[in-house]
Amino acid sequence: MNVRDPFAGRGSDSISTPQTCPSRTSPQIRSMPTSSIVRMVGWLLVVAAAGFSAGCKESPKATARPPEPVKVAPVVQRDVPIYAEWVGTTIGYVTAQIRARVSGYLISQNYKEGTVVKAGALLFQIDPRQYQNAVNQAKAQLRTAESQLDQAKATVAQAEADVTRAEANQKKTALEVERYRPLAGRGSVSQQELDNTVQNNEANLATLEANRASVVNAKAGVTKAQAEIARAQASLDEAQLNLSWTKVTSPINGIAGIKNADIGDLIATSTTLTAVSQVNPIYVQVGIAEQEYLRWKQRPAAADEVERKSDLDIILSDGSNYPHRGTAEIVDRQVGVTTGTISVRGVFPNPGDLLRPGQFAKVRAVVDLRKGALLVPQRAVREIQGNYEVGVVGADESVDLRKVQVGERVGSLWIIAQGLKPGERVIVEGLDKVRTGEKVKAMPADPEPAAPMSRPTPAPAPPAPAGQSPAPTGRGQTK
Repeated sequence: MNVRDPFAGRGSDSISTPQTCPSRTSPQIRSMPTSSIVRMVGWLLVVAAAGFSAGCKESPKATARPPEPVKVAPVVQRDVPIYAEWVGTTIGYVTAQIRARVSGYLISQNYKEGTVVKAGALLFQIDPRQYQNAVNQAKAQLRTAESQLDQAKATVAQAEADVTRAEANQKKTALEVERYRPLAGRGSVSQQELDNTVQNNEANLATLEANRASVVNAKAGVTKAQAEIARAQASLDEAQLNLSWTKVTSPINGIAGIKNADIGDLIATSTTLTAVSQVNPIYVQVGIAEQEYLRWKQRPAAADEVERKSDLDIILSDGSNYPHRGTAEIVDRQVGVTTGTISVRGVFPNPGDLLRPGQFAKVRAVVDLRKGALLVPQRAVREIQGNYEVGVVGADESVDLRKVQVGERVGSLWIIAQGLKPGERVIVEGLDKVRTGEKVKAMPADPEPAAPMSRPTPAPAPPAPAGQSPAPTGRGQTK
């Protein structure tokens, strides 16, 4: 039998094979062209070869993961002073508003603005001419009153002389009466002569009384003249005082501010010419919440550390720390009804007059002392949906992801209230790369940078129940 080459080309319509067994080929395959059958067989061979090759390759072996390197730091236990911080304003220790006490035209300015002036230093000069005229007039009135006093004294002297003369005449006539009475009884003198003598004596008595009244009147004139002198002297003193007030001087030692009036202005007594402030020492006033005031006043007085650090610190507006510390000197008498705060003034030394009234500054003070507080770096604590956890590395170098309860932040550290023990190692770097129970390669972390003492951040409040708002924070708290 002739068999056609299956690869002879498309002209071939069928393939003849020996009939050794009954054909089981489906009618669809028997009806397919030879070229399609060839292609199908080729693909089956390729797939079989690929499967055989894959089955012959060896599967890779699973390799063990090396311990993850992490940096750890120990849990530190020590007493921690808790600081509070408020925004305050500097106020002059003594501030004098310089106002004119008399009205008039300003004719000179005798100080340099912004410089230190001494008490009694001349600052301004008001035109003194009208006040000098008032002084001259008061002096003239005083001299007139003094001359009236001299006249009154002379009148008194004249009246007293008249009294003396009247007393002498009255005594003479009284003696004549006493002598004439027995003579008239014996008939030696007539009754007429006796009666005349008696009348002369009574007239002298009346004259004497009149002269005595004149003395009293003259002395009253002296008193009146003395009162006029006192009034004239008071007018002179007032005129001289007004004249002295034309020279406006500083009542204190301090820094004089910028002037509020120019030469030639008409100055009234209500005009504020400038202000002088004593700034060394200087006040810093803050308003603290009632709760913080109670914490501050009720801090443990027996703790030396708290007492030593109970002084106040200042952070200036540029972020720098003021080198001098102050103490709380004045506490206001009441808590503000609308603000709920109480004003406290601290006194700070101010050499060089660096601080000026009106500056803003942050004031820090110790309000509490945490005994035996557990501290970890802030970067060792991770927050997940309101919960806080740290990675603790055990003695076998395995990791324990442990939930903790946090307290206040102090500098770059965080107080841990619950969940840790002193001396345990916590992961500072690499916490996000490890899982519970996993072995790690622990390395000591770099020391935390020294940060200035700052206001502690309060412990985060637990999430509020659904439908409720979190409790409001008090004034001055860091949210």
